[in-house]
Amino acid sequence: MGLVPFVAYLLVFLGGPLYFVVSGALSDPDGLPTLDNVIASVTQPQYRAAFTSSIVLSAGTALVGAVAGAFLAQAVLTSRPTRAGGEPVLRRIVSTASGVLAYFGGVPLAFAFIAALGQTGLATQFLRAAGVDLYASGFRIDSLTGLALTYVYFQIPLMVILITPALEGLLPQWREAAENLGASAWTYWRRIALPVLAPALGGAALVLFGNAFAAYATALALTSGSIPLLPTAIASALSGNVLAGAQNVGLALGLDMVLVIAVVMVGYVLLQRRASRWQAR
Repeated sequence: MGLVPFVAYLLVFLGGPLYFVVSGALSDPDGLPTLDNVIASVTQPQYRAAFTSSIVLSAGTALVGAVAGAFLAQAVLTSRPTRAGGEPVLRRIVSTASGVLAYFGGVPLAFAFIAALGQTGLATQFLRAAGVDLYASGFRIDSLTGLALTYVYFQIPLMVILITPALEGLLPQWREAAENLGASAWTYWRRIALPVLAPALGGAALVLFGNAFAAYATALALTSGSIPLLPTAIASALSGNVLAGAQNVGLALGLDMVLVIAVVMVGYVLLQRRASRWQAR
Protein backbone atom coordinates (compact mmCIF):
# COMPACT_ATOMS: atom_id res chain seq x y z
CA MET A 1 0.00 0.00 0.00
CA GLY A 2 2.88 2.32 0.65
CA LEU A 3 3.98 2.00 -2.99
CA VAL A 4 0.59 3.06 -4.39
CA PRO A 5 1.21 6.85 -4.18
CA PHE A 6 4.67 6.43 -5.71
CA VAL A 7 3.40 4.24 -8.55
CA ALA A 8 0.55 6.67 -9.20
CA TYR A 9 3.00 9.56 -9.27
CA LEU A 10 5.17 7.72 -11.83
CA LEU A 11 2.19 6.87 -14.01
CA VAL A 12 0.91 10.45 -14.06
CA PHE A 13 4.14 12.41 -14.38
CA LEU A 14 6.34 9.87 -16.21
CA GLY A 15 4.07 7.35 -17.92
CA GLY A 16 1.67 9.98 -19.27
CA PRO A 17 4.31 12.20 -20.91
CA LEU A 18 6.14 9.13 -22.22
CA TYR A 19 2.96 7.86 -23.88
CA PHE A 20 2.35 11.31 -25.35
CA VAL A 21 5.90 11.40 -26.79
CA VAL A 22 5.81 7.87 -28.22
CA SER A 23 2.33 8.16 -29.72
CA GLY A 24 3.06 11.58 -31.23
CA ALA A 25 6.40 10.45 -32.66
CA LEU A 26 4.79 7.47 -34.40
CA SER A 27 1.82 9.32 -35.92
CA ASP A 28 1.26 12.07 -38.46
CA PRO A 29 -0.73 15.30 -37.83
CA ASP A 30 -3.94 13.41 -38.70
CA GLY A 31 -3.22 10.72 -36.10
CA LEU A 32 -2.34 7.97 -38.58
CA PRO A 33 0.62 5.65 -37.80
CA THR A 34 3.86 6.56 -39.55
CA LEU A 35 7.62 6.31 -39.18
CA ASP A 36 8.33 9.49 -41.14
CA ASN A 37 8.86 11.56 -38.00
CA VAL A 38 11.45 9.17 -36.59
CA ILE A 39 13.22 8.94 -39.95
CA ALA A 40 13.26 12.73 -40.28
CA SER A 41 14.67 13.12 -36.76
CA VAL A 42 17.80 11.16 -37.69
CA THR A 43 18.19 12.04 -41.37
CA GLN A 44 17.47 15.76 -41.71
CA PRO A 45 20.74 17.76 -41.51
CA GLN A 46 19.70 20.21 -38.78
CA TYR A 47 18.54 17.45 -36.45
CA ARG A 48 21.53 15.25 -37.22
CA ALA A 49 23.83 18.19 -36.42
CA ALA A 50 22.01 18.76 -33.11
CA PHE A 51 22.32 15.07 -32.24
CA THR A 52 26.03 15.06 -33.09
CA SER A 53 26.75 18.22 -31.09
CA SER A 54 24.93 16.83 -28.06
CA ILE A 55 26.86 13.55 -28.24
CA VAL A 56 30.22 15.32 -28.59
CA LEU A 57 29.47 17.82 -25.83
CA SER A 58 28.17 15.17 -23.44
CA ALA A 59 30.99 12.70 -24.09
CA GLY A 60 33.70 15.35 -23.81
CA THR A 61 32.41 16.89 -20.58
CA ALA A 62 31.73 13.43 -19.12
CA LEU A 63 35.33 12.37 -19.81
CA VAL A 64 36.85 15.55 -18.37
CA GLY A 65 34.52 15.50 -15.39
CA ALA A 66 35.16 11.81 -14.70
CA VAL A 67 38.96 12.11 -14.78
CA ALA A 68 39.18 15.39 -12.84
CA GLY A 69 36.50 14.33 -10.35
CA ALA A 70 38.17 10.98 -9.68
CA PHE A 71 41.54 12.61 -9.00
CA LEU A 72 39.91 15.22 -6.76
CA ALA A 73 37.99 12.60 -4.79
CA GLN A 74 41.14 10.52 -4.29
CA ALA A 75 43.10 13.59 -3.15
CA VAL A 76 40.35 14.45 -0.66
CA LEU A 77 40.14 10.92 0.73
CA THR A 78 43.90 10.73 1.29
CA SER A 79 44.16 14.16 2.95
CA ARG A 80 45.31 14.17 6.53
CA PRO A 81 42.93 15.03 9.38
CA THR A 82 43.61 18.14 11.46
CA ARG A 83 43.40 16.12 14.67
CA ALA A 84 43.57 12.47 15.62
CA GLY A 85 40.34 10.69 14.74
CA GLY A 86 38.83 13.78 13.16
CA GLU A 87 37.52 14.23 9.64
CA PRO A 88 39.91 16.11 7.31
CA VAL A 89 38.85 19.71 6.80
CA LEU A 90 39.51 19.43 3.06
CA ARG A 91 37.14 16.49 2.78
CA ARG A 92 34.39 18.29 4.66
CA ILE A 93 34.75 21.39 2.49
CA VAL A 94 34.89 19.52 -0.82
CA SER A 95 31.98 17.23 0.09
CA THR A 96 29.78 20.17 1.05
CA ALA A 97 30.77 22.19 -2.02
CA SER A 98 30.21 19.21 -4.34
CA GLY A 99 26.72 18.67 -2.98
CA VAL A 100 25.87 22.28 -3.81
CA LEU A 101 27.73 22.77 -7.10
CA ALA A 102 26.60 19.47 -8.64
CA TYR A 103 23.06 20.87 -8.84
CA PHE A 104 23.98 24.47 -9.64
CA GLY A 105 22.82 24.91 -13.22
CA GLY A 106 20.33 26.62 -15.45
CA VAL A 107 20.12 30.39 -15.80
CA PRO A 108 22.11 31.20 -12.62
CA LEU A 109 25.09 29.15 -13.84
CA ALA A 110 24.93 30.73 -17.29
CA PHE A 111 24.85 34.21 -15.75
CA ALA A 112 27.80 33.36 -13.49
CA PHE A 113 29.94 32.32 -16.46
CA ILE A 114 28.90 35.34 -18.52
CA ALA A 115 29.86 37.59 -15.61
CA ALA A 116 33.18 35.79 -15.27
CA LEU A 117 34.19 34.88 -18.84
CA GLY A 118 32.03 37.13 -21.01
CA GLN A 119 33.64 39.80 -23.18
CA THR A 120 33.51 42.21 -20.23
CA GLY A 121 33.66 39.58 -17.49
CA LEU A 122 35.88 39.91 -14.46
CA ALA A 123 38.11 36.95 -15.32
CA THR A 124 38.36 38.10 -18.95
CA GLN A 125 39.43 41.60 -17.93
CA PHE A 126 41.94 40.23 -15.42
CA LEU A 127 43.51 37.94 -18.02
CA ARG A 128 43.52 40.76 -20.58
CA ALA A 129 45.39 42.97 -18.13
CA ALA A 130 47.88 40.13 -17.65
CA GLY A 131 48.46 39.95 -21.41
CA VAL A 132 46.13 37.05 -22.23
CA ASP A 133 43.23 38.02 -24.48
CA LEU A 134 40.84 35.08 -24.69
CA TYR A 135 38.57 36.63 -27.30
CA ALA A 136 41.46 37.67 -29.52
CA SER A 137 42.49 34.01 -29.69
CA GLY A 138 39.00 32.94 -30.79
CA PHE A 139 37.34 32.00 -27.51
CA ARG A 140 33.67 32.83 -27.03
CA ILE A 141 31.56 32.02 -23.99
CA ASP A 142 28.57 31.24 -26.25
CA SER A 143 30.54 28.71 -28.33
CA LEU A 144 30.64 24.95 -27.94
CA THR A 145 33.93 25.28 -26.04
CA GLY A 146 32.45 27.84 -23.67
CA LEU A 147 29.40 25.66 -23.14
CA ALA A 148 31.61 22.63 -22.43
CA LEU A 149 33.57 24.67 -19.88
CA THR A 150 30.29 25.59 -18.19
CA TYR A 151 29.13 21.97 -18.09
CA VAL A 152 32.40 20.82 -16.55
CA TYR A 153 31.66 23.18 -13.64
CA PHE A 154 28.88 20.86 -12.43
CA GLN A 155 30.22 17.61 -13.88
CA ILE A 156 33.30 17.49 -11.64
CA PRO A 157 31.37 17.90 -8.33
CA LEU A 158 28.86 15.28 -9.44
CA MET A 159 31.71 12.87 -10.18
CA VAL A 160 33.13 13.46 -6.71
CA ILE A 161 29.79 12.49 -5.19
CA LEU A 162 29.43 9.39 -7.36
CA ILE A 163 32.95 7.97 -7.12
CA THR A 164 33.74 8.65 -3.45
CA PRO A 165 31.90 5.53 -2.13
CA ALA A 166 33.79 3.33 -4.61
CA LEU A 167 37.14 4.82 -3.60
CA GLU A 168 36.26 4.27 0.06
CA GLY A 169 35.61 0.61 -0.80
CA LEU A 170 39.28 0.01 -1.66
CA LEU A 171 40.52 -1.98 1.32
CA PRO A 172 43.86 -0.91 2.83
CA GLN A 173 44.79 -4.60 3.10
CA TRP A 174 44.93 -4.84 -0.69
CA ARG A 175 47.56 -2.13 -0.92
CA GLU A 176 49.51 -3.54 2.02
CA ALA A 177 49.52 -7.00 0.45
CA ALA A 178 50.67 -5.57 -2.89
CA GLU A 179 53.49 -3.61 -1.23
CA ASN A 180 54.59 -6.70 0.72
CA LEU A 181 54.86 -8.53 -2.59
CA GLY A 182 57.08 -5.78 -4.00
CA ALA A 183 54.50 -3.88 -6.06
CA SER A 184 55.01 -0.18 -6.67
CA ALA A 185 52.23 2.40 -6.34
CA TRP A 186 51.73 2.38 -10.12
CA THR A 187 51.53 -1.43 -10.18
CA TYR A 188 48.96 -1.40 -7.38
CA TRP A 189 46.73 1.07 -9.24
CA ARG A 190 47.19 -0.64 -12.61
CA ARG A 191 46.67 -4.25 -11.51
CA ILE A 192 44.39 -3.96 -8.45
CA ALA A 193 42.72 -0.61 -7.83
CA LEU A 194 41.78 0.40 -11.37
CA PRO A 195 40.32 -3.02 -12.35
CA VAL A 196 38.21 -2.93 -9.18
CA LEU A 197 37.15 0.67 -9.79
CA ALA A 198 36.52 0.23 -13.53
CA PRO A 199 32.78 -0.61 -13.26
CA ALA A 200 32.16 2.28 -10.83
CA LEU A 201 34.15 4.69 -13.00
CA GLY A 202 32.29 3.59 -16.12
CA GLY A 203 28.91 3.88 -14.41
CA ALA A 204 29.69 7.33 -13.06
CA ALA A 205 30.87 8.48 -16.50
CA LEU A 206 27.57 7.27 -17.99
CA VAL A 207 25.65 9.31 -15.42
CA LEU A 208 27.72 12.37 -16.33
CA PHE A 209 26.98 11.74 -20.01
CA GLY A 210 23.24 11.55 -19.36
CA ASN A 211 23.39 14.61 -17.13
CA ALA A 212 24.97 16.71 -19.88
CA PHE A 213 22.91 15.17 -22.68
CA ALA A 214 19.62 16.20 -21.08
CA ALA A 215 20.72 19.68 -19.89
CA TYR A 216 18.60 22.41 -21.46
CA ALA A 217 18.31 25.64 -19.45
CA THR A 218 22.04 26.32 -19.18
CA ALA A 219 22.64 25.87 -22.90
CA LEU A 220 19.64 27.99 -23.88
CA ALA A 221 20.51 30.83 -21.50
CA LEU A 222 24.19 30.85 -22.45
CA THR A 223 23.95 30.49 -26.23
CA SER A 224 20.35 31.60 -26.98
CA GLY A 225 19.97 28.49 -29.11
CA SER A 226 22.81 29.42 -31.49
CA ILE A 227 24.48 26.02 -30.96
CA PRO A 228 22.50 23.06 -32.35
CA LEU A 229 21.75 20.72 -29.46
CA LEU A 230 19.09 18.06 -29.15
CA PRO A 231 17.16 19.66 -26.23
CA THR A 232 17.02 23.06 -27.95
CA ALA A 233 16.07 21.40 -31.25
CA ILE A 234 13.16 19.69 -29.50
CA ALA A 235 11.98 23.00 -28.02
CA SER A 236 12.23 24.75 -31.39
CA ALA A 237 10.33 21.99 -33.20
CA LEU A 238 7.56 21.84 -30.61
CA SER A 239 7.12 25.61 -30.62
CA GLY A 240 7.22 25.84 -34.43
CA ASN A 241 10.14 28.30 -34.42
CA VAL A 242 12.03 26.38 -37.12
CA LEU A 243 9.37 24.77 -39.29
CA ALA A 244 5.60 25.01 -38.94
CA GLY A 245 3.87 21.68 -38.41
CA ALA A 246 7.03 19.95 -37.13
CA GLN A 247 5.62 19.24 -33.67
CA ASN A 248 5.54 15.50 -34.32
CA VAL A 249 9.16 15.59 -35.46
CA GLY A 250 9.95 17.32 -32.18
CA LEU A 251 8.27 14.45 -30.35
CA ALA A 252 10.35 12.02 -32.43
CA LEU A 253 13.47 13.88 -31.27
CA GLY A 254 12.20 13.48 -27.72
CA LEU A 255 11.82 9.75 -28.36
CA ASP A 256 15.42 9.65 -29.58
CA MET A 257 16.54 11.31 -26.36
CA VAL A 258 14.50 8.88 -24.26
CA LEU A 259 16.14 5.94 -26.03
CA VAL A 260 19.64 7.35 -25.50
CA ILE A 261 18.99 7.98 -21.81
CA ALA A 262 17.47 4.49 -21.47
CA VAL A 263 20.63 2.92 -22.91
CA VAL A 264 22.73 5.01 -20.54
CA MET A 265 20.66 3.96 -17.53
CA VAL A 266 20.76 0.26 -18.46
CA GLY A 267 24.53 0.46 -18.83
CA TYR A 268 24.78 2.23 -15.48
CA VAL A 269 22.68 -0.43 -13.71
CA LEU A 270 24.76 -3.25 -15.17
CA LEU A 271 28.03 -1.60 -14.20
CA GLN A 272 26.77 -0.80 -10.70
CA ARG A 273 25.72 -4.41 -10.25
CA ARG A 274 29.23 -5.50 -11.13
CA ALA A 275 30.81 -2.84 -8.89
CA SER A 276 28.64 -3.90 -5.93
CA ARG A 277 30.34 -7.31 -5.91
CA TRP A 278 33.58 -5.70 -4.73
CA GLN A 279 31.80 -3.30 -2.36
CA ALA A 280 30.01 -6.23 -0.74
CA ARG A 281 33.38 -7.81 0.03
